[in-house]
Amino acid sequence: MPHSPHILVVDDDPKIRNGISKFFEQHGLRVTVVADGTEMRDILSVSRIDLIILDIMLTGENGISLLKDLSGNGNIPVIMLTALASETDRVIGLEIGAEDYICKPFSLRELLARVRVVVRRRGNFPENAATRKPVTRFIFDGWSLDVRTRTLTSRTGGYVALTTGELDLLRVFVETPNRILTRDQLLDLAHGRSSIALDRAIDVEVMRLRRKIEIDPQNPQMIKTVRNGGYIFTPIVSEGCAQQSEHE
Repeated sequence: MPHSPHILVVDDDPKIRNGISKFFEQHGLRVTVVADGTEMRDILSVSRIDLIILDIMLTGENGISLLKDLSGNGNIPVIMLTALASETDRVIGLEIGAEDYICKPFSLRELLARVRVVVRRRGNFPENAATRKPVTRFIFDGWSLDVRTRTLTSRTGGYVALTTGELDLLRVFVETPNRILTRDQLLDLAHGRSSIALDRAIDVEVMRLRRKIEIDPQNPQMIKTVRNGGYIFTPIVSEGCAQQSEHE
């Protein structure tokens, strides 16, 4: 990716900071960790941050106070992190401007999925800047996937029916061609769900998708299995924008 998301983790528990940092970096994110509001402000003064994971119960200035300060300075999305499951605290955080809220203990996979959803929604990437038209169509090996209408067109021009899971999985593949994706990454990117699914679920969806787009599903040429790695989407993918898809 031309710009890997830069996540700032603000938490006074070193185990949580280090755990999030290690897991996120394994999934292609840049992570900076700090223990309090003073260190947070120091980082924000010198670095571009795409999203902040902010603990409420911090030593010194608490997370709610920091969130109020952040809401008036810049436009960085914040996910609140806390051991308090109080509905009042959750509502206060969301009303002040937090994008999401997750309680401890939490799943790192769930937190990663929520981070990806927020960053995608806020469009904090250069390729999503206002100067570029949004990509709505992907062309690969004679096939066309329109992500706006969620339709897949075959080489012969016919529409191919896909389930929601198959469509989401195919979108991940066309957005990340020629890159090995692990089953964990596919679960996070395709589904972004809070519940933990089995790796086998991805294998089943890949098998079904192959049956619909491969000439020979038993000898796949587009979605290839990487031993001890995951899957890789091999076709050359071209992109189109809304205006192109309407007049092509």
